[in-house]
Amino acid sequence: MLDKLLESIPGAKARNVAYSVAGMATLFTGAKLGSLALFAKGLSGLEKEWRAAHPEHEGGVVERWNRAIHFYESTHLDDTNRKLHIVGIPMIVGGAAGLLLFVPFGPRWFLSAGTFTTGWVLNLVGHAAFEKNAPAFADDPLSFLAGPIWDLQQVVGKKAKVSRREVHTADGKVTMINVEPQEPAVA
Repeated sequence: MLDKLLESIPGAKARNVAYSVAGMATLFTGAKLGSLALFAKGLSGLEKEWRAAHPEHEGGVVERWNRAIHFYESTHLDDTNRKLHIVGIPMIVGGAAGLLLFVPFGPRWFLSAGTFTTGWVLNLVGHAAFEKNAPAFADDPLSFLAGPIWDLQQVVGKKAKVSRREVHTADGKVTMINVEPQEPAVA
């Protein structure tokens, strides 16, 4: 029934975002495999849409990864949003792991559900109130991996130096960000 409802959403991108979100939301029902299947279907569809929108991308895995990191950086420029993500993303990752690992509706599962929810609230507040844009995964599904890795690099001291360049895509002009690591400060 949920699948029929999601398939009725017009537009492939909106439908794939809905599948991804539904996958995360159904974790709260305790349906682990169904949640993962919905999430994977959404991300797979978003990646297919990304590749269709970027026919100029001919690179392999490394080039695709670099584009995801650059895009993530370009959609996370506000310092407050970055700080909220540095707190929220580990909460999402840990909460999701707990929802998948622990017995549904037990004490540790409820703690994981609260942690997962709080992490998402922090990230969504960061985007709505400070960054004023949508979360990156809707436009680049690799942001689900690029985000946590990029944020971890920020925490461990591999701060990014930001320089801008324009990239023209099939759907118009998009500003991308080059991320160039700075040398760590010597104490």
